Formats: sequence, structure tokens, C-alpha cells
Amino acid sequence: MTRPSLDDYFGDWKQREALAQEMIPVVGRLYSERNVGIFIYGRALHNRSVANIMKSHRFVRQVERNEMSEFETHPVLMALAKLDIAHVHIDLGKLTVKYMVQQAELGDAALSVEAFVAKELGYLVGDKTKPIDKPQDVVLYGFGRIGRLIARLLVERTSTGEVMRLRAIVVRPGKEGDLEKRASLFTSDSVHGAFQGTVRIDKENQCLIANGNVIKVIYANRPDEIDYTSYGVNDALIIDNTGTWRDEAGLSQHLKCKGASKVVLTAPGKNPLKNIVFGINHDQIKPEDKIITAASCTTNAIAPVLKVINDKYGIEHGHVETVHAYTNDQNLIDNYHTGNRRGRSAALNMVLTETGAAKAVVKAVPELEGKLTGNAVRVPIPNVSMAILSLHLTRPTSKEELNEFLRLIALHSNLQNQISYTQDPDAVSSDFVGSREAAIVDSTATIVQGNNCVLYLWYDNEFGYCNQVIRMVYKMAGVNYRVYPIAE
Repeated sequence: MTRPSLDDYFGDWKQREALAQEMIPVVGRLYSERNVGIFIYGRALHNRSVANIMKSHRFVRQVERNEMSEFETHPVLMALAKLDIAHVHIDLGKLTVKYMVQQAELGDAALSVEAFVAKELGYLVGDKTKPIDKPQDVVLYGFGRIGRLIARLLVERTSTGEVMRLRAIVVRPGKEGDLEKRASLFTSDSVHGAFQGTVRIDKENQCLIANGNVIKVIYANRPDEIDYTSYGVNDALIIDNTGTWRDEAGLSQHLKCKGASKVVLTAPGKNPLKNIVFGINHDQIKPEDKIITAASCTTNAIAPVLKVINDKYGIEHGHVETVHAYTNDQNLIDNYHTGNRRGRSAALNMVLTETGAAKAVVKAVPELEGKLTGNAVRVPIPNVSMAILSLHLTRPTSKEELNEFLRLIALHSNLQNQISYTQDPDAVSSDFVGSREAAIVDSTATIVQGNNCVLYLWYDNEFGYCNQVIRMVYKMAGVNYRVYPIAE
């Protein structure tokens, strides 16, 4: 593609904007009518604005270093929309790049866009196999920071209603007006902005209705007080966001409830529970597993990068320092806290504290046993954290080599949803609010000296982590989408 001249930039933008506008209803119908998810290098296009779709294209142009734009993706999308496909996930970006490559290599002998798309996606055509036999009921036990964001993601992912359905939330009994307050906190978030949709309150039936999804609000003090079947909920997967119980005995309380079948804990669990970092050890999840834990936000951020670095270069030893946003367990002003230093004002101090992430990584990457230490500093920002990995490798490398390796991992590996990449020299924490990947490599900050390297990883410790939880929930429920391209 030829770049526009200086005089043509605005016209070029308006043309690409118009194409993105045309793509939105096509992507929307594919998603809502046929459960077809369209992505650009792992970034979903459904339920996205024109600006967000254009930014996804820009990400590819910057990081993949090609000129793929809406001019190229639009005809490919229109071609695949004509095919008889359903219940699949298609990476439009990678499909388009492959089409562009064959055009460049074959010239006039290249297949037309329609013929190329039909050939590439032929194995998906006509197969209407659903990703799950019957819709999975989901219940959120707890509706705090993590619970509300997971609710947003579950509602956002509701396509045809044939896969995953958020049926209920469980909270402690509240005072008059509790339902309204729950709805308000769900729709308006000081960090993540407004909910992208509409929420209605049905006081008579004690429900929140989010984008048409009927979500029953159940008031209870303990899991054993609940009979989910009385609310029409069956074989539910319970996502415990409270952190009240972290062992098998405590979490098993959920399984004693009628209508509950499995439990996911959004926190590190105690042995012998499986601590899962999706993308790294999610293959350990078996159909017979009843309780799974999702580790911590920091463990999810660092484990994928540590895994690929160790596989490629070998890690002899290292230290993980987390610069972490403050959390709800800290005090706004000085007050009593059982933990050291955490009683001091979160809004006024950097608070040195411990982190178990370095040790917890071993559960996902056992070959790092005994090789890592870790600590954390809580800082006065509400969201987005940074992990600093100071590593001694078994062989020397260079900044250029290491960054190029991580760039390719972020774009072309099975870890593209866990590891992202930025080369913005002016990036700061607020730029990564809403990031859906587990971690983003800040390539301009990378330091390499022989066998020693320092890597800087940004991560949205709320939203990025919740996306990891959702991926794990889908896996635990047995959801299996057919995809393009097929993972190698």
C-alpha cells in the first residue's frame, strides 16, 4: 500500500473511517446471529467503536511493521461474511496479511479475495458444531472490583446466548436501595469508565437487566444458604470473587449448594488446589476438576514472559519487583491494619510490602523453582501496575534480539492474549487502563548487558486479570471454538 501524500492524509483517514463504519454492522451480525468472533491479531472487533477498530489496525501497522489497513481488511471481511460459517473465531488481521503476501508473491496469478478466503476457511464452512453442548450458567459470588468487571466481560461476550450466561450475583444483605447502588457501581466506574450498554433495575423480581441479560441478585451471608435451582440456575459455575476462602474445604461449601457444579477462585489458592495461569498451564484443567484457582494478577502478568524467556535463553536466577497500584485492602488514611506498613495511607505513600507472585510462578512454571525472589511497592494510583524482571540468563543476548523475540511472541504465538508489546517511548501507566492482555512488554525500557537483562511489564491488575479469569472459565466449562488460524 502506498502512503498518502501530506495533502491526502485527511482524505485517507475519512476513507478508512468510512470502511470501519461499514465493518461494524457486518461484525455485529456475525457475532450476534452466528456466534462468529472477528479479531485483529487477538483484538476483538465486536462491540467496538469505529475509533477502536481503527486503533486495532494501527497497532498492527506499528508492531507488525506492514501497511495493513482498513483498505485491506474490509474486502476480506465482506468475503468471509458470505460464507456458511458459525461458532468460530477468525483472526481477520492474520487472514488479511496472508492474502496480501500471496498477492505480492503471485501478482496477476494470485487468487481473488473471494477465492482466497473460501480456500483458507474451507475447513470451517458448513460445520455448525456448537462450542459447548448446552449454555453454561455462571454465578458471581461477590460483586466488588473484580466481580463487576467480570460481569461486564460476561455480558459483553454474550452473543447468541448459546455459550455462557451470567445468571446471578450473590452479595451480603444490604439496606434499602441496595439494588440501585449495585446497579450504579456496575454502570459507572471511576477507573474503567461507563458500562458499554444499558442496565435496568427490576425491583419486583430483584434483578439487574444488562443488555438484555437477566441477572438475579441473591442476598446471602454464606454459600450454604443458597438453593440456586430455586432461581432457575442449574449446574452453575461459581466464580468466587470474595477471597474469603482459599482452601479446598472453604471453597467446597459452594459445591454443597443445589444448582452449583464447579468453582473458580479469583485469587491464589492453597495446595492441593490447582493455580492456573491461562496460556501457561491451563492444559492442567480436566473435566473432572471441581475447584480451580486463577492465581494473582501479578502471577498472571509475569508467568508468561518468564516462561518464554526461560525456554529461549534459560534463567539462572532473578528478582521480580512489582510497582503495584493500591488496592481495597489498604487504608485511605492511616489506620490499623494487620499487615506491616499497609495501615499507612495508600493515597499518600509508597508502601513497601511483600508479594507471593515470584514463588507462585513456580506452580505454573515449575522449572523456575528456587530461582526467583520478589517484593512489591504499593503506589498512589488506583490501577495499572508494573513488574520489573531482573534476570540473569544462561547465555548472553542483546536488547534488539530480546525485544524482537518478545515482539514475535506477542504477535504470532499462542500467547498473544497473554503478552502484548509496545514501542511507545512516552508510555505511562494510564495508557494501559483497559488492556486485555495479561502483560505488555515496554520494549523501549528493556536493558540488556551480556547475560543480564531487565524487562519492564505493564499490566492492568484489574481488567487484564479479569480477562485471564474469563479465559480460564471458558476452558473449565469446556467451551471449544474452532479457530482461524489453527494454533501450531
